[in-house]
Amino acid sequence: MSAAAARHDRLDALRALALLWMTGYHFAFDLNHFGHIRQNFYQDPVWTWQRTAIVSLFLLCAGAGQALAVQAGQRWPRFARRWAQVAGCALLVSLGSWWMFPKSWISFGVLHGMALMLLLTRALLARGALRGAWPWLGGALLIAAAPLAGVWLREAAPPALAQALDGRWLNWLGIVSRKPVTEDYVPLLPWLGVLWLGVGAAQWAPLRAWLARPASAAARRLAPLGRWSLSYYMLHQPLLIGLLLAWAALRGG
Repeated sequence: MSAAAARHDRLDALRALALLWMTGYHFAFDLNHFGHIRQNFYQDPVWTWQRTAIVSLFLLCAGAGQALAVQAGQRWPRFARRWAQVAGCALLVSLGSWWMFPKSWISFGVLHGMALMLLLTRALLARGALRGAWPWLGGALLIAAAPLAGVWLREAAPPALAQALDGRWLNWLGIVSRKPVTEDYVPLLPWLGVLWLGVGAAQWAPLRAWLARPASAAARRLAPLGRWSLSYYMLHQPLLIGLLLAWAALRGG
């Protein structure tokens, strides 16, 4: 097995683990939505911290993958094709969530965030602006800026500005005084910082060496799922919801 293949197997296996964790989380969410269990997914730390960890793992893998792709000579047309797929799926998520959750539909969730973050990151990588300590420093600053921006908006910003930044047209920046009412929210602050940490990690020599080592048998089995992450992401919730609805129909019959 080549070093490149081993590297991608290990990264794709990590992405697959995030997908499986996400599936378990969403299955519990769906059980709660249909009244089979009672959990507070919006305030209970058991669930809010899981969501943070899952999104973080996805974005770390996305940042590392983009850095490795640029190192391997990825050209803009290939990136653009993949980016269009992510952006198109983000639009479908907005439409689907508007139908299912009209009062809390998703205007800037994980796919929306990834589309914009990957575009910004790819442009900076192409210019050599995210090398050495810069992705680590930039990532840490963006993560730290998010809570500070919220405090400033609540305590010192003009009310009109706070209202504008809290609205759907600008809350994708992440400079908000409160979390918007939406089923998924992954703004630039702090999440672009997490993605940039993934960029820095992929350029860090010890991690590059770890990625280059042959993957274990378990990682090789998981890797194919990680390579189809976007398709899996788009299909898993309709399938879970469909299964729960079918189960409810059978029970009712």
